[in-house]
Amino acid sequence: GPAQTPGVLKAMRQGLNIEIVGRRTFLLGAGASLAVATFLANLPALAQEPVRSLDEALKKVLGDAKPAESGITLEVPEIAENGNTVPLTITGESPMTAKDHIEAIHVFTEKNPQPHVVSIFLGPRAGKADISTRIRLADSQKVVGIAQMSDGSFWSEEVDIIVTLAACLEES
Repeated sequence: GPAQTPGVLKAMRQGLNIEIVGRRTFLLGAGASLAVATFLANLPALAQEPVRSLDEALKKVLGDAKPAESGITLEVPEIAENGNTVPLTITGESPMTAKDHIEAIHVFTEKNPQPHVVSIFLGPRAGKADISTRIRLADSQKVVGIAQMSDGSFWSEEVDIIVTLAACLEES
């Protein structure tokens, strides 16, 4: 039964319903309260205006680092008939070993409403840094690929593409 301390007995006589909770229940409740408090404290950061320029998006990934203009290859058609589905292949020249591998590949565009198109995270067990996908392009523009290396360095390549039928336009 509940602990028979004088405070509990007095409360029971006065008709108060006191529930003694165990350590596990208390810790779960405290953890949930902490998670909610952390979420609410970070809410202003979550509601920030999205990045709208290529330079801002690149700075979020690169910080102050200057990427080497080698080590990664972007393959896109010179002319895309339809901006809704543009094929993109990204290849990194990395041995993909535990000590020397590509950790992430980031793709950015110059004129899309949201310039950070995709981030793909890899590890040494990927075996090969060779990714193929399709992206949407708002207009003829520059596409930038960034490879983030395990040693903290970055590689980059830029390609220009002509789009005849634009996609992903936003109303003003």
